[in-house]
Amino acid sequence: MPLFSIITVTYNAATTIEPTLKSVAEQTCIDYEHLIIDGKSVDTTLLTVEKYTRQQLTVISEKDNSIYDAMNKGLAMAKGQYVIFMNAGDTFHAPETLAMMAKAAEQCPGIIYGQTEIVRGADRIPVGARHLKAPKHLTMKSFKDGMLVCHQAMAVRRDITSPYDLRYRFSADFDWAIRCLKASDKNCYLDIVIADYLEEGTTTRNHRASLKERYNIMCRYYGTIPTIARHIKFAFRDLKRKIKH
Repeated sequence: MPLFSIITVTYNAATTIEPTLKSVAEQTCIDYEHLIIDGKSVDTTLLTVEKYTRQQLTVISEKDNSIYDAMNKGLAMAKGQYVIFMNAGDTFHAPETLAMMAKAAEQCPGIIYGQTEIVRGADRIPVGARHLKAPKHLTMKSFKDGMLVCHQAMAVRRDITSPYDLRYRFSADFDWAIRCLKASDKNCYLDIVIADYLEEGTTTRNHRASLKERYNIMCRYYGTIPTIARHIKFAFRDLKRKIKH
């Protein structure tokens, strides 16, 4: 049983997949399996994947119904103690990142998490830190203020995970993270950047629909009236950010 199952979902990702593969292959900690869940790509994605073939890499390529359907396939295949979703274009921040997470895993927390940097374009130009910061103390209630921890910057113990809710097309990761936090009795914060997140992901491209889903998810877990109040606060927060920039 590997310590980590790194799950990468792809579809026609020839222009973005190589940095992800390279990042995983360069990790100094090798106690992992890397699962590529491909949606039957028709470009050269799989040719690129073949360049990184090794014992730890498993590839399936078949039709799926959505990105979250593919993630559920990855969860079902995973054998690791912890699962990490690192999709095409996203990378570990440094070769030592997984080793630092492995050290934290010795205490067997439910979730190991840290910060995220944003990169842009094929040249992966650094944009800066994600505007929502991961807190040093993380509970289910933390996500009342939005998805404070990026999906790619958390490793979740597999025994507390459950499948993604396919009712959500763009924000099932938000719902999933809340459920994982609800099931976790202890979380471990690493004061490091764990993931470099490629700007313009699926959620970013469908920003309005994603926000609507997140609002409904927050109402479900935290109540409608408190969620409305927080969204008024979010509106002022976003206005301040726009004025600042």
